[in-house]
Amino acid sequence: MSGPELILPDWPAPPGVRAAFTLRTGGVSRPPFDTFNVAAHVQDDSRAVAENRARLRASLELPAEPAWLEQVHGNRAVDLDRQTSLDSLGPADAVVTRDPGKVCVIQVADCMPVLFAAADGSAVGAAHAGWRGLAGGVLEAAVRAMNTPPARLLAWMGPAIGQAHFEVGEEVRAAFLQADAGAAAAFAANARGRWQSDLEFLARRRLGALGVTRIYGGGWCTYADPRKFFSYRRDGRCGRMAALIWRAGN
Repeated sequence: MSGPELILPDWPAPPGVRAAFTLRTGGVSRPPFDTFNVAAHVQDDSRAVAENRARLRASLELPAEPAWLEQVHGNRAVDLDRQTSLDSLGPADAVVTRDPGKVCVIQVADCMPVLFAAADGSAVGAAHAGWRGLAGGVLEAAVRAMNTPPARLLAWMGPAIGQAHFEVGEEVRAAFLQADAGAAAAFAANARGRWQSDLEFLARRRLGALGVTRIYGGGWCTYADPRKFFSYRRDGRCGRMAALIWRAGN
């Protein structure tokens, strides 16, 4: 059984913290979900999704099945340590844990996945930061749920759609400028009277405002690299990639 291709975050994570981001290859899903789709909500064959998830768990030697969320572009954060079952998490777009037996995961295909780790390795988390989630405060919710001083957090930003390919309307720009006039620097006017939005800039700005200064990753564009990445904006019907983080051992 082959495993998925992965990006392993290049960041100074504390000992015992593990993280990975899956690419679109190394699985069994057929087009347009080819091949390593981990999402159960995109109308892929459920058997293929189950096999891909099994390969993911085996390849990374995960301590448990990841806590797959029902992501809704909102700002609710789930603390896995307070849940009795992974089947009743409810809609959420951020997740945290201190338990080495639990795995945080976010699914994306253009939105920004942000992984978090306490500098002492005591807690980890993940957030699904598309424009709606960013404007709605999902990173703020994730940082609160980490229950760690922001200055003692590390953040890693995974692959997301780049500014050159992320066209948005005035309502998106207004949603950010309403709370932060400095967010205007993330929007470049285009010839169609709309805006090219820099999701990475917006995420970095939000994190910085929270006091999270140790930020790593970024620089990938999911839209621009169809060999490696799924992109909903580029393809419409497509699979999802996973950003995972967990604590290994005690």
